[in-house]
Amino acid sequence: MRYARVSVDGRAVWGRVGEVDVELLSGSPLEGAPDVIGTVPRGAAVWLPPVVPPVFYAVGMNYPRHIEHAGAETPDRPEVGYRANNALTGHGSPIVKPAEVEGRFEAEPELVAVIGRTLRHATREEARMAVFGWTIGNDVSARTWQHQDRTFWRSKNSDTFKPMGPWIETDVEALAQTTTLRVNGEERAAFPTGDMVFDPFDHIVEITRHITMHPGDVLWMGAESTCQLEPGDTVDIEISGIGVLSNPVHLEGNRA
Repeated sequence: MRYARVSVDGRAVWGRVGEVDVELLSGSPLEGAPDVIGTVPRGAAVWLPPVVPPVFYAVGMNYPRHIEHAGAETPDRPEVGYRANNALTGHGSPIVKPAEVEGRFEAEPELVAVIGRTLRHATREEARMAVFGWTIGNDVSARTWQHQDRTFWRSKNSDTFKPMGPWIETDVEALAQTTTLRVNGEERAAFPTGDMVFDPFDHIVEITRHITMHPGDVLWMGAESTCQLEPGDTVDIEISGIGVLSNPVHLEGNRA
């Protein structure tokens, strides 16, 4: 099953995505079994981030090749950071590069786990059962800011820097898929999605030793590769079995 959030008359509505239409739902599937209240053609849907998380967890340096490229040490246990909800944007919406950003402005293709249950002190099996579904994230980063600042407050959390979507897929073996990154239709990276140092369930177990996780929380799982983005580009991230997240890149104050 595929669930999404779409904009209808300026308001956010949950939907169940079919091949032709999106069935509009009376509420969140994370909270029960909502009724169907209407439909919109899938081709006309305005996609929003598929969930607005209570807590936005993010994993870094979780793929061996990324760690090697960065000259970093392989982590010896799962750890997470945080991102800001204001940075979220949906499939098809522009990534806006701030006018003052110079240097590397990069995309990172990431698998995202969406939590469907309240969890504390989870076992690995409970962690598996708690994942409602999977979506796709693009961890856009302004590297100069990342190196100038003590935190990631603007380098990774500026408005539109975290595209997510287009939907949540509930029926897929996410770690058995392939992640592909394309810019303007040209493949820039492809890697096994599950080739991680620590998988999502390792992280959920570790997080819930200390923090209660709640339905709607998201866990972004890091990337193996990055690539440069420029205004005028369109960046596509495909995870087989889930879908394609696509976003144009605009320069702040311009349409391209």
